[in-house]
Amino acid sequence: MSEKEFLAKALESKGLEPGDLVEVVSSDGRMLQGILMPHHEFSGGDIVTIKLGSGYNVGMRLRDPDAIRLIMKAETGKPLKAKIMTSSKAGGRSALPKISIVSTGGTIASYVDYRTGAVKPAITADELARSVPELADICTPKSEVLYSILSENMRPKNWSELAERIADHLNSGSMGCIVPHGTDTMGYTGAALAFSLSNLTGPVVLVGSQRSSDRPSSDSTLNLLSAARVCLDADLGEAVVLMHSGPDDEVCTIHRGTRVRKCHSSRRDAFETINGAPLGSVEGGRILLSADHEKRSNGKVLSDPRFDDNVAMLNFYPGLTAAKLRKYSDGASGLVIAGTGLGHVHQELIAEIARLTADDIPVCVTTQCIGGSVNLNVYSTGRDMLKAGAIQLGDMLSETAFVKLSWVLGHTDDIGKCREMMLLDMRREMGLRRPL
Repeated sequence: MSEKEFLAKALESKGLEPGDLVEVVSSDGRMLQGILMPHHEFSGGDIVTIKLGSGYNVGMRLRDPDAIRLIMKAETGKPLKAKIMTSSKAGGRSALPKISIVSTGGTIASYVDYRTGAVKPAITADELARSVPELADICTPKSEVLYSILSENMRPKNWSELAERIADHLNSGSMGCIVPHGTDTMGYTGAALAFSLSNLTGPVVLVGSQRSSDRPSSDSTLNLLSAARVCLDADLGEAVVLMHSGPDDEVCTIHRGTRVRKCHSSRRDAFETINGAPLGSVEGGRILLSADHEKRSNGKVLSDPRFDDNVAMLNFYPGLTAAKLRKYSDGASGLVIAGTGLGHVHQELIAEIARLTADDIPVCVTTQCIGGSVNLNVYSTGRDMLKAGAIQLGDMLSETAFVKLSWVLGHTDDIGKCREMMLLDMRREMGLRRPL
């Protein structure tokens, strides 16, 4: 009998199938409990794989059928964590505070189908709520799948619809709103919600995952549970991004939505607050907030998500000619240029900037550098850019500048008013002081 046949017969003789909660004794006498996973074709023939309560998978060689026993049969359609979560000590579910989950998609908005071992997108509110059923121990989640799209497919119209739905949820009594979102453009959406929503009665927490929920290194569960804690326990009235603080599973960082950038393509601690300190952290369910944050408001949450979707943004690079800039900006209602260093571009482009601003098309300037500020008053090129009408945006992030200009032009087409609004610090997106 082959190893694979032995394993199949051993599981069959015990009446075991994927999704069952089992106990396995290893060859060195260790006893582990977890959910029996489907056998993978690349696993060893006699390797049984279980998912532990921590969410990590472990493979164990099964040589003795008596080394594995059933603890609880799987319930059809129930995901893993529903069977191993800690039972609620809060009494009836109706007594728990309500938070809303409005999903847009991304890696975090998925769950493992333990009948097949596949990761599936949560396309219904019930699937979304069950993706991390531990939430039901601390709150009453009200779930909605607004979108199920990759974050690179988000557009200003999606920001508008999302802001309106969040306002509806908060105004219906939710203590906060969690927004599962793909990580690639989460900083843009964080800024969009910051400008669109005001008088927030609770936090709006964008949360993502760098690793899918079927991977041992997944960060989805901790991120979602930490986001729920922020909604429940933090006196916070801002749009924020919450992600892992480091490579381990101990702390999550709370970043202001207008100050956050994804700085690594794959690390779990990919997000950083730029030109400032994070708003706070969540460790072991305990929240630590800085003094510099907006607190929850009373009354009605206001939503004003009008965006101009015709704003352009580009990085200056050596060799960018006036003709190329003219072609790129043709038909745009506004332009954000990320210049080098203090915000500079080639001298040849200054006349093109002057032409655009003369046509009432605002040209805003940020820096390509990760940290620091634009200052067009230092060198002659910068002063010429100012004379041409460029709007220097200090230490505002390029992504935030793009979103803000889109939002401002959704409210005014007067270039003078636009300049005034762009230079006004509305959502802590810019400042005069920066930590070393």
